[in-house]
Amino acid sequence: MTAPKEAGDSVQSKSLAYKDKSKPTDVRQSNINAAKAVCDAIRTSLGPRGMDKMIQSGNGEVIITNDGATILKQINVIHPAAKMLVELSRAQDVEAGDGTTSVVVIAGALLDAAQKLLSRGVHPTVISDSFQIAAVHALKILNDIATPVELSNRLQLIKSASTALNSKVVSQQSSQLAPLAVDAVLKVVEPGRESACNLSDIKVLKQLGGTVEDTELINGLVFPQKLANVSGPKRIEKAKIGLIQFCISPPKTDMDHNIIVSDYAAMDRVLKEERAYILNIVKQIKKAGCNVLLVQKSILRDAISDLAIHFLDKIKCMVIKDIEREDIEFVCKTLSCRPIASLDHFLADNLVSADLVEEVGVGGNRMVRVTGIQNPGRTITLLVRGSNKLVLEEAERSLHDALCVIRCLVRKQALIAGGGAPETELALKLTDVANKQLEGIDSICLKAYATALEIIPFTLAENAGLNPIQTVTELRNRHAKGEISAGINVRKGCISDILEENVVQPLLVTTSALSFATETVRSILKIDDIINTFT
Repeated sequence: MTAPKEAGDSVQSKSLAYKDKSKPTDVRQSNINAAKAVCDAIRTSLGPRGMDKMIQSGNGEVIITNDGATILKQINVIHPAAKMLVELSRAQDVEAGDGTTSVVVIAGALLDAAQKLLSRGVHPTVISDSFQIAAVHALKILNDIATPVELSNRLQLIKSASTALNSKVVSQQSSQLAPLAVDAVLKVVEPGRESACNLSDIKVLKQLGGTVEDTELINGLVFPQKLANVSGPKRIEKAKIGLIQFCISPPKTDMDHNIIVSDYAAMDRVLKEERAYILNIVKQIKKAGCNVLLVQKSILRDAISDLAIHFLDKIKCMVIKDIEREDIEFVCKTLSCRPIASLDHFLADNLVSADLVEEVGVGGNRMVRVTGIQNPGRTITLLVRGSNKLVLEEAERSLHDALCVIRCLVRKQALIAGGGAPETELALKLTDVANKQLEGIDSICLKAYATALEIIPFTLAENAGLNPIQTVTELRNRHAKGEISAGINVRKGCISDILEENVVQPLLVTTSALSFATETVRSILKIDDIINTFT
């Protein structure tokens, strides 16, 4: 026999069922609002007239930047959906290196469009599928309006790098930095293997002092530390360079062992043995004909002792110590050498030649420069200068974006106009597709997707102090007349042919931004519950 239910129980179960039914909608709204909040936080930093953000970390360190990926990396985000937009920006940074703000702004606009469709009773799965169809059409349209570019056309590549730099804090120096970025990437690209272009072959060194204009490209190797020698040579021509991974210092016992010396005679014997041990290594170095010694940083003991430096000074051998473990690969690739792991392998065959190794003063600091390497690898060093730490770090971030833009062009050799022109063209063409090829809900969703893309020209106009509604309406009108490259000219505050203004960007930046933004929005729309597994 079942126990009789109390009157309150049925009411309680009904209310639970009701609450359960509304929960997916509430969760979806919460996710969309959190993601839109992240988008609104960085929307003002889009474009050449975008504002900068000053970020203060817990330890009091200050960063000034308008790079979307950097801002979002520093923001402490708690909501899981908002974290998805931070990851989205990071994914764009890895894939294209530029467009990290645009991708988040597009995702925010698409979520806003989805929210309006959800309020009209459209099912989230239908919206998700329609957005996917729209993204496929959008990528096809972008490929059609793109202009092919040759890697030999240096001027065209410089225009793309300048566009990436014009929206940064260092925009005043874009005419100096853009050619450096282009030359650096073209130096490391292997003909026939353009898709394997790797930016780790470009070493970016930061040096405080001077101005951003003093940034230079060095065809060789630069070590940011001074020489270890006390009275040794500071400049060596026709250098024979050896890179060692063993230590030139007395060997130590294991951690848990001790040596007890009871009398002075034993102490003298220990010191004598140490001296003989080091002298043997130095003799081997001299025998091989090495006059520049690179020593890897050691963790357990000194990489090179004072006594060893004294002996190396006597044989006139230049010593550069404490080369970081992660830099060894770059040094080996630049010099086309192999690191020598033991004294037995320290032979003349394992040394490499260079025309000149010298210690130079840069901005009040000393550094060692190696030039005229005999068989140089496809690597290059970029020495960035800046008057203070904040400018220096932002210059490095800006140069990274410019290098990534050129890498995008190397991988996919096609350009499109900037200034909101491709997004306006997409909005027009996608609306046309929705009217002619689709019907019903799909058509409504596709139109919503098309309208959402106008957020880019709208935000560019807004950040430039123009009337956004008037500007976007005029832009739409010009595109309807067939002016594909009409975009917002931020400098003149009007709409003009953006290609004539040399505002161009790689096709890969826009295609990856659209693909990633659509993918993230689809993921957020499919979520109907958040389950916490905190113990």
